[in-house]
Amino acid sequence: MNIPAIILSAGRGHRLRPLTDHVPKPLLQVGAEVLLGRHLRALSSSGVRRVVINVAWHGQLIRHFVGDGTGSGVEIAISDEGSTALETGGGIFRALPLLGAGPFISINADVWTDFDFSAFAPPAGDDLATLVLVANPEHNPDGDFALANDRVVSEGERYTFSGIAMLRPELFADSDEGIYSIVPLLREAIRAGRVRGQLHCGAWFDCGAPERLAAARHYAATHRK
Repeated sequence: MNIPAIILSAGRGHRLRPLTDHVPKPLLQVGAEVLLGRHLRALSSSGVRRVVINVAWHGQLIRHFVGDGTGSGVEIAISDEGSTALETGGGIFRALPLLGAGPFISINADVWTDFDFSAFAPPAGDDLATLVLVANPEHNPDGDFALANDRVVSEGERYTFSGIAMLRPELFADSDEGIYSIVPLLREAIRAGRVRGQLHCGAWFDCGAPERLAAARHYAATHRK
């Protein structure tokens, strides 16, 4: 699956302070790897050869960690957002010139998962996105989106968006530079019936808060392969 990917790595990580005062979230350790290193390894193993990483907070530390990507088996491009992160929507929009004209994978850097990227179902027909959904964790009991067969819909049994997606650049056709979330764009595409979905039943942790980071670390320590 030789398509590009973007790892969203620009966030400040306020809920994880003081850990993130000196270390950006993507470089926090879970198990034997930092979060960003695990994503790069998983993407490379699935055939991805070009990865864009957006940076803001402690971006120089992320640049130093990834280098040119040689150690990870991928080519690295950096999308620098300066001192203020542009959030998920604005960050991806700025990085579009680095991602090309076709579909690309998007991953939140602060998730830890065993999702197999080679099993990703690409957007079909005129779909704008494929979202990976997971069972609702304690911190998001009501979920985000519903799933009917392989379609993401507005009504029905709800699941949590994993922060992993395959997107088409056309999702951002009416967008501009700025600070904004991708979620309103996804909701609009869902209402138009243009979003595919797949359920991941394996391990997944949102490491964006201390208790969730601790849970991911516990899982990684007790499920070593």
